[in-house]
Amino acid sequence: MIPPTQRFGTRSWIRWFGPALALAGWPALGRAAPPSAPGTTGPRIISVRKIWDQAPHNAFTDLIRFKDKWFCTFRESVAHVGGDGKLRVLVSPDGQEWTSAALLAEHGIDLRDPKLSITPDGRLMIVAGGSVYEGRRLVGRQPRVAFSRDGLTWMPTQRVLNEGDWLWRVTWHNGRAYGTSYRLVDLDKGKNPKDQDWELALYCSPDGLHYERITNLAVTDQPNETTLRFLPDGTMMALVRREAGNRCGWIGVSRKPYTQWTWHETKHRLGGPNFIVLPDGSMWAAGRSHVGDVRTILARMGPDTYEPVLTVPSGGDCSYPGLAWHDGLLWMSYYSSHEGKSSIYLARIRLTAAAAPGAPTRAAP
Repeated sequence: MIPPTQRFGTRSWIRWFGPALALAGWPALGRAAPPSAPGTTGPRIISVRKIWDQAPHNAFTDLIRFKDKWFCTFRESVAHVGGDGKLRVLVSPDGQEWTSAALLAEHGIDLRDPKLSITPDGRLMIVAGGSVYEGRRLVGRQPRVAFSRDGLTWMPTQRVLNEGDWLWRVTWHNGRAYGTSYRLVDLDKGKNPKDQDWELALYCSPDGLHYERITNLAVTDQPNETTLRFLPDGTMMALVRREAGNRCGWIGVSRKPYTQWTWHETKHRLGGPNFIVLPDGSMWAAGRSHVGDVRTILARMGPDTYEPVLTVPSGGDCSYPGLAWHDGLLWMSYYSSHEGKSSIYLARIRLTAAAAPGAPTRAAP
């Protein structure tokens, strides 16, 4: 079991270190960024605050509401690649004060890119990559999952699927977890990864532990990070990053049994792609933008459209957002190094009135 650990309250940090940081040219830790200018049309930023920066490198976030609390998870390590990555879980009652709830680790394993969901029996679930490196060279990997009844005490991580797979995220629908796993087809032959084919496959599971392959997805040019969501009528949608040659991401649409897909190019290169379907049916995506300087952006999304509309304070090593809908606002966790160190941020965004009814309280897991 992994017990709760340390606390990261913004008020105490600001009180003791805010003046010194301001004199040094640093923004006060935890202070909300200025909102978008009055009169701004469309989505606008209500606030942005740094919520964690205690490891040398803090990255790859996800965000969810669970039992009326906020949970944010991410990887801590020494660098973007390298070291034994650990999965930090933060908890907050209000999005202001954050407590470190747990730290998941495996000796000799780089746990990476954790994603949160809620199982049908009411447990919080993490799915993450489990990589093995020799220096910066990847020599093996297999996905991990972990479960918790309260978000504070977690069962040990468990391996799922097979060596070489990376189950990047799962989304629950009608009692089953759906996700895609990507792999280097010739991983065991020791070839240069840049010369290998990449395979993307759709899986489902009744319990988050045992997975059945539904189909291979006919996405070309090294597909990898993929988020799946469901529309009210059961239609599955996919937002897929493609790695080869800076290719643009793809949007996929499929109806049950999810073996036949229609694909559209987004016209935008993606990184850490995520999207959410709001109760009114509108879709909003977020991830890394490579137009000009690298930034983390919010985009309007449809079955065949992807339109960036808002940039959050970010730059350099950044992106991998978590998205949740609560109290009429879109809440976005993400990481960024634009203030000199890779840190975790939380933004609250007000969408257009037509796309932001106030009744719903949480996004689908």
